[in-house]
Amino acid sequence: MSKPMMPPKRKINGGVLKRLLKMLFSFYPALMPIAIVCIMFSAAVSAIPAVFLQQVTALINSSLEAGFSWQYIGGEIVQKISLLIVFYVLSLIAITVETQLMAYITQGFLSKMRRSMFDGMQNLPIKYFDTNKHGDIMSYYTNDIDTLRQLVAQSFPTLIRSGIIVLTVLIIMLSYSLWLTLVLFVGVICMFMVTAKVGGGSAKYFGKLQKSVASQEAYVQEMMNGQKVVKVFNHEEKSNQEFDRLNNELYENSYRAHANANMLGPILMNIGNVFYVIIATVGSLFCLLGDSFYNVSLSGIVFDVSIVVAFLSMTKQFTGNINQVSQQINSIVMGCAGASRVFNLIDQTPEVDDGYVTLVNANIDENGVVTEAETHTGHWAWKHPHSADGSVTYTELKGDVRMTEVDFGYSPEKMVLHDVSVFAEPGQKVAFVGATGAGKTTITNLINRFYDIADGKIRYDGININKIKKADLRRSLGIVLQDTNLFTGTVMENIRYGKLDASDEECINSAKLAGADDFIRRLPNGYETELTNNGANLSQGQRQLLAIARAAVADPPVMILDEATSSIDTRTEAIVSRGMDKLMEGRTVFVIAHRLSTIMNSDVIMVLEKGRIIERGNHEKLLAEKGTYYQLYTGAFELE
Repeated sequence: MSKPMMPPKRKINGGVLKRLLKMLFSFYPALMPIAIVCIMFSAAVSAIPAVFLQQVTALINSSLEAGFSWQYIGGEIVQKISLLIVFYVLSLIAITVETQLMAYITQGFLSKMRRSMFDGMQNLPIKYFDTNKHGDIMSYYTNDIDTLRQLVAQSFPTLIRSGIIVLTVLIIMLSYSLWLTLVLFVGVICMFMVTAKVGGGSAKYFGKLQKSVASQEAYVQEMMNGQKVVKVFNHEEKSNQEFDRLNNELYENSYRAHANANMLGPILMNIGNVFYVIIATVGSLFCLLGDSFYNVSLSGIVFDVSIVVAFLSMTKQFTGNINQVSQQINSIVMGCAGASRVFNLIDQTPEVDDGYVTLVNANIDENGVVTEAETHTGHWAWKHPHSADGSVTYTELKGDVRMTEVDFGYSPEKMVLHDVSVFAEPGQKVAFVGATGAGKTTITNLINRFYDIADGKIRYDGININKIKKADLRRSLGIVLQDTNLFTGTVMENIRYGKLDASDEECINSAKLAGADDFIRRLPNGYETELTNNGANLSQGQRQLLAIARAAVADPPVMILDEATSSIDTRTEAIVSRGMDKLMEGRTVFVIAHRLSTIMNSDVIMVLEKGRIIERGNHEKLLAEKGTYYQLYTGAFELE
C-alpha cells in the first residue's frame, strides 16, 4: 500500500459547474426556472412550522397567565392550523411538480449529453481511437454520465432547497433573537471547520476514482477481446496480477474518496445535537432572567419560552440543512470530475475537413462532356466550384491516384514513410509487398485521408485530395481490411452497410460476386440470419467474405484490399479470387498481401522496406531483377 498522503483542500471546478448549469438552462429554458421556483416554495414552506409553533406557544403561554380559556385561543389556533394546511397542500403540489420536472430534465439532459458525445465522436479523427483505449472511451458513456445524473437529479435540488431553508430560518431567527442566533452561528462555524478538515481530501481522490474506474473498464474489455490469446499463452496469472494492481488502485482511491465523506455526516449531526442542547440551556437562562434580559431582534419581540421552543425546532432544521449541503459537496466534486471527463470528449478537436470538391452522379456524352445527373448513371464526377469567378467544373472520376514524394509520420519525431511516390492509372492493379511495419497500410490510410501527410502531394484524378471533402473521397473508395467488423443485425443488413439504399437483389448479387452466397444460404435463416458479437457464429473466412460483399455492393471506382484474403483458406481463396477479379474489372485497385500468389497478376508491384519503395515493376520484371521480390518469391527469405 502506498504511503498515505496529506489530503489537499477540496475544490469544486467552478468552470465545469458553470458550464453544466448553462447547458441545463439552454436545454430547458422554461422548465428549469419552474422547477427552481417549486423547490424554493416547498423549502420556504418547510420553515413555517417553527413560526406556527412560536405563535401557538405564545398564545397558550399568554392564556395561562390570564387564566386558560379555549374560547379565547381556540378560534385563532384553528385559523393558524387551517392556514398551515393550505401551505402544506401547496407545498405538496410544488414538490410533485418539481420531482416530475427534475426527472424529465435529468434524463433529457443525459440523453442530450450522450447524443452530443456520440455525435462528436463520429467526427473525431482515426488517430484519437488509435491513441485512446476503447474501454476508457466507453467509461464516458457509463460511469462518468452516471455522476452527472446524481449531480443534476440530487445535488442541485438539494443545494437549492437547503440554501433556501437555511436563509429562511436565518431570517426568522434574527427576527426572534439576535443572541440565540449568534450562539447558533458558533456551531455553524464549528461545522464548517470540521467540513474543511475532515472532508478536505475528497476532491483529489474523486477525480482519481473516475480515472481508476475508466482504466479498469478498459483493461477488462482488453482481456475479454484477447481471451483466446490469454489462454493459449497461459497468461492468466499475469492478467490476474495486472487486474489486481488496477483493482487495488481503484479500491485505494475509492476508499480515500468516501472515507472522509461518510464520516462527515455523523460528526456534523452530533455537532448539531450538541448545539441543540446549548440553545436549550442558554434559552432557558434567558427566560429565567426575565425582564432583566434585553432581547435584540428584527421584530422587537419580547423574549419568552415560545422563542426558545421555536429556536429548538429551527436549530434542527438549520444544522440539518448545513449537513445536507456538506454532504452534497462530495457529490458535486465527483460530478464535476465526471463532467470534466465528458467535456474532454466533447471538446476534442474534430477531424478537419476543408475540402470543397464533391462527388456527384454524372452524365458523359459522346464528346466526353461531363454534366451532373440527378440519379445514379454508373458514372461519377468531381464537382469543383471556383470561388474566383463562381463557375463550376466537372471532372470525370476515373480512379487516377498519384502520390508524389510523400513523407509521413504518426508523430513528427518518427517518420514512417520517406519520399514515397506511387502512380496508379485508371483500372490498374497496384500491389504493395513488404514486412510488417514497412508502411503498406500507412499508404492506404493516407489515400483515405485517415491521416494527413507531412510533405509531398496526393492527387486524385488530378485534384489535390486536400480539396476533396473527406466524406466524398471515402465514398469513392471501397476498402476491405484484414480485421473484419460485423455489426449486430442480419447478414443482409451487414452487406447493405456498404450502401444503405441497396436493394435485396443488389446485396445478393454482391454476395455472389464475392463468393459468399453459397455459405449464406446454408445458414439457419439464410440472408436473415442474425449476427451478434462481431459474427462470432461465423468462421473468420466467412466474415471476410461478408466484408468483401459489403465493399462490392458499394460499387466504388477505387478499391483497397488490405490482406483481404489472409483469413481465407486456399480453396476458398480460389473462389474469392474469381469474384475479386470481376469486382476489380474497370477499377483502380490497391492490394496489400503477404501471399504473393494473390498479386502476381498486378500491373505494378511495389516492394517496401522501412518506409521506402526499394523495387517496383510487374511480376516478371521483378523476378528478372532477382532482388528482394525474387528472394521472397523463391523463398530465400520471408517477409517477417
